[in-house]
Amino acid sequence: MQADQPVRAGRAKRLPRAVRERQILDAAVDVFSRLGFHAASMDEISDVAGISKPMLYAYLGSKEELFATCIRREATRLMEAIADGVEVDRAADVQLWTGLRAFFDFVGENRASWQVLHRQASSQGGPFAAELNDMRGRAIGLVAALLENASERARGQEAQSLAAALVGAGESLADWWLDNPEEPAAVVAARLMNLVWLGFGDLVEGAVWHPPARR
Repeated sequence: MQADQPVRAGRAKRLPRAVRERQILDAAVDVFSRLGFHAASMDEISDVAGISKPMLYAYLGSKEELFATCIRREATRLMEAIADGVEVDRAADVQLWTGLRAFFDFVGENRASWQVLHRQASSQGGPFAAELNDMRGRAIGLVAALLENASERARGQEAQSLAAALVGAGESLADWWLDNPEEPAAVVAARLMNLVWLGFGDLVEGAVWHPPARR
């Protein structure tokens, strides 16, 4: 669902709970991405979802609970897309490239999702930020495992710290991309790949830069 093209469903007949919850969450992601957490209302979400407000509360609770559930679902969808996109039987650089492509493909196809995950969740703080940090931790773990597979030198804290740097760069670039949507996903992913792999490539081969000695 595009953030600037909300789809208001008609008042629907009885549906299985899983289908109804997906319908509500789709509507909530759309509304939260367009209006932000504070400006979004349960009336607007119920209208977009095509259900009554009492039913909305009955299914997913308060606005805070609904927002947290949106973050959790979108984070899971993102992580599954990345994990599915990584070609684990390829060389390390190809694994990283396919993971980056999967990430930027997801963001490009689900811009409302990334709005909620990154801009809305990070700006609210509190328990919402904790949900975002959980997603970031899973992403760092995925990249760290890739680096450990690529090199015997990248282990433990070193792999984790390098992975954290890459995840942070990816988040920042995706956030920039929201404001520059004319850039193709493959081009954006290739820029980040070139930025990080030219450095990572030397690291996994054992080449390390050292600062000059102090005078």
